[in-house]
Amino acid sequence: QRLFFEGRFKDSGLDPLNHIVFCTDPNSPLDQDVRNLGYETINADPNVGGRFSALSAFGLTPAALLGIPIVNILNEANETREQFLSDENPAIDVAYLLATQSNQYLAFFDSPIMPGLSDWIEQLIAESTGKNGTGRIPVVIESGDAPIGSDQIRIGFENTGDLQVRGNLPSQFIFWEWTTALLGAALKIDPFNQPNVTEAKEQTGKLLAEWNGNLPIFTPKARENSIEIFGSKFTLVEELQTLISKIPNDGYLAITAYLDRKGDTKVHELRKILAEKSGRPVTFGWGPRFLHSTGQFHKGGQPNGVFLQLTGSIASDIAIPGKDYGFEILLMAQALGDGQALSKRNYPITRLHLTNRKIGIEELLTAAKKL
Repeated sequence: QRLFFEGRFKDSGLDPLNHIVFCTDPNSPLDQDVRNLGYETINADPNVGGRFSALSAFGLTPAALLGIPIVNILNEANETREQFLSDENPAIDVAYLLATQSNQYLAFFDSPIMPGLSDWIEQLIAESTGKNGTGRIPVVIESGDAPIGSDQIRIGFENTGDLQVRGNLPSQFIFWEWTTALLGAALKIDPFNQPNVTEAKEQTGKLLAEWNGNLPIFTPKARENSIEIFGSKFTLVEELQTLISKIPNDGYLAITAYLDRKGDTKVHELRKILAEKSGRPVTFGWGPRFLHSTGQFHKGGQPNGVFLQLTGSIASDIAIPGKDYGFEILLMAQALGDGQALSKRNYPITRLHLTNRKIGIEELLTAAKKL
């Protein structure tokens, strides 16, 4: 990202030093590099992991640049924190509930006034608790009555849901961070480490070195219109049926879409369809975002996941200055690297490649409805 934006500013006749600010841990390789180059740099607390950092410099720096009054944000979060120190601590109550009265899955759905909060909680809980073969994985659903595929606690932020957590956004941040830390203690795991996150990174690096700037030609098991099938069956419907049949009775299906969350947003409908058809929990994540969140759970949590990877052809690549590859190769290496990390655990995994994204998504949704 740094190389890309540096190049774009230079191409526009602008000095990148005047247009980029870096936020990173003190004395990290990035910190040392950009300081030597003269960039404006803000250091965050190195003891706070990324998923717990919404109220640290990592979250507050971009908020301040957007004109958000961060003093108000911190004051509101602190007022809520003070409540946790009283005799009636709601974070302890909810952590107890999630540890003892729920199963592996938790269903979250947004309120219109705080869109995206469920996605943030998903990565917080999944990455913090998914290790040592245990954990809780949030299933972000589209609405309070959307199919979730199993008997899960439904958690909302207004007046619906089995559990309702109402409060402003800063209060939600601090509440769920405390609750997640306490949940980790209840599950007897360290909520602050992420031992399996580097696996996909390492596999990605190996593929980038192996490909040497040239994307290999991949041969699918079969082709059906605009979709290449890298699986075990010759038709799309059969492949989806086979994948669903491999979900254990206590397991889940994870859709990992290495696509464009803006241009390809319709593919998200696949989560709801497959949850209805399979009767099992189905999660949906945009790659490579989930590699640092639910990706930890996929590899370190309960070993009962089944995975559907979605990749797609691109209209034009974007070069990365100073590298022998562009973002097309980088994204494909991330997808296949993560796939290798999952395959090493013998988890069922299928990759579908959309040679035409718009048409391929329609074909995929149509096939899923036939199950």
